[in-house]
Amino acid sequence: MAPCALARRCAELVMAALRSGHFAPGVSTDVLYRDEGGKMFGVLVVRDAAGRVGFLQAVSGQVERAWVLEGFVPPAFDVALREAVEPPAEVVVKALTARSEAARTSPALHEARSALKALDVRHAEARAALKRVHAERKRLRRELREHRSQAQETTRDDGRVAPNTLDEQSRADDRERRNLEARFREEREQALTRLKPLERHLAALDRLRPLVSREAMRRIWDSYVFTNFAHETTTLRALFPHGDPPSGAGDCAAPKLLAHAQRLGLTPIALAEFWWGAPPPAGARVEGMYFPACREKCAPILPFLTRGLDVAPKQTWKPLAHADDALPVRHRDTKFLVLDKPAGMLSVPARDETVTDSLLARVRASYPQAMTVHRLDLDTSGLLLVALDEDTYRALQRQFLERTIHKQYVAVLDGLIRADQGEVNLPLRVDLDQRPRQVVDFEHGKPALTKWQVLARDAGRTRVAFFPITGRTHQLRVHAAHRDGLNAPIVGDRLYGQPSARLLLHAEVLKFRHPETGEELTVTAPSPF
Repeated sequence: MAPCALARRCAELVMAALRSGHFAPGVSTDVLYRDEGGKMFGVLVVRDAAGRVGFLQAVSGQVERAWVLEGFVPPAFDVALREAVEPPAEVVVKALTARSEAARTSPALHEARSALKALDVRHAEARAALKRVHAERKRLRRELREHRSQAQETTRDDGRVAPNTLDEQSRADDRERRNLEARFREEREQALTRLKPLERHLAALDRLRPLVSREAMRRIWDSYVFTNFAHETTTLRALFPHGDPPSGAGDCAAPKLLAHAQRLGLTPIALAEFWWGAPPPAGARVEGMYFPACREKCAPILPFLTRGLDVAPKQTWKPLAHADDALPVRHRDTKFLVLDKPAGMLSVPARDETVTDSLLARVRASYPQAMTVHRLDLDTSGLLLVALDEDTYRALQRQFLERTIHKQYVAVLDGLIRADQGEVNLPLRVDLDQRPRQVVDFEHGKPALTKWQVLARDAGRTRVAFFPITGRTHQLRVHAAHRDGLNAPIVGDRLYGQPSARLLLHAEVLKFRHPETGEELTVTAPSPF
């Protein structure tokens, strides 16, 4: 949601200073454009006791390893205590890390582990060899027993091997196996006697390192003392009763601003936070774009800090109002429909049922069994395939799963793309802190591939055709905006770029096979922009 006009005006003053290269005395904005150098900034409009209105400004975390910057509010913790606690703890942790690495790579540990591994291999080979010998002996005894049985049947018992002798041989094999296992256990115990002390020493070092670090952090966390506008006081750790505070909690712009305003006796009026500088590797941040407070770090803190203030109710998103006119049908069949969804309309009803109007709800007014085979983002317009019965749904859904359906979108990007065509291959997952935003994550993200082709360039914008190979949430929007994608957000993208009247993204072409006849169908919906 966009901040109020007053907060936006104050934020624009800070942005203008950043744009000119001014950050803080002795600090250039160049630091914000290094890898992972971008920062969240915040402004808090305040009123003093005399009724004068002004604003405070803050930046999240550290800048050039400094917590205190002239012109920005100070951190919420005790800086002197942190400077007294953190460096010695870092020295101890560094020393423990070195000792741990030395123990992990020591020749003694390597030799003890290798000796145990070699012993286990030798034992396994010996067991296998003895098993083969015993199997052969067992086979011979079985043949002798069969021979004796046949001889008895013909009354010709040659008595070559007495039954008790065969039984004794079987018991001897059992004793041989048990003796071998006893010897192996003794040899392995001797090897473990050499290895275990070394393993225990390494494990102790590995346990000690995080304990030292955590104890130092606990002292620092307890120096975050917050007093709200109802004159209640608490610590950072008390605001996270179910575990340690996440890294960086209390260092975001919003809590720093509110805490400092309370200390100065100022009354907050409006707050805005925006991103400036290089985007993070995961994307999801665009320079000059406003963002709400983060859920993981700030959600437990801000309700406490704002207690005693007259806080406006949380803004909730409302979709565009659409007339009850019939939706444009681009292809009609007894088994399915292809509709042209307008921008701002949900594909299906909202989960929390706060918004009931949707394309599916309207279709079900006439076709109660209708099901959407795929979805379009709320802000995206264009072709949407709706099955009118369950068998058709399964048949069409299979084409999506097998990726035999061809989809083509048209978009206008905010920036000029030099290449004429290419592909973006960036895995995506949901941003757990800012749903429904998606972020690039090479470790946990799902594969996402988009092919693209430039259609036209004009006035600093590029018109492109997108051909998504996969169908991840917000795939085209992230692949357009991300620095490792096209690095040009789609015009009007309120999540990954700058909001405007509408998102200029439209599902223009849909090619698929008829679920019954197998005929290939091509349906188009001309772009409205």
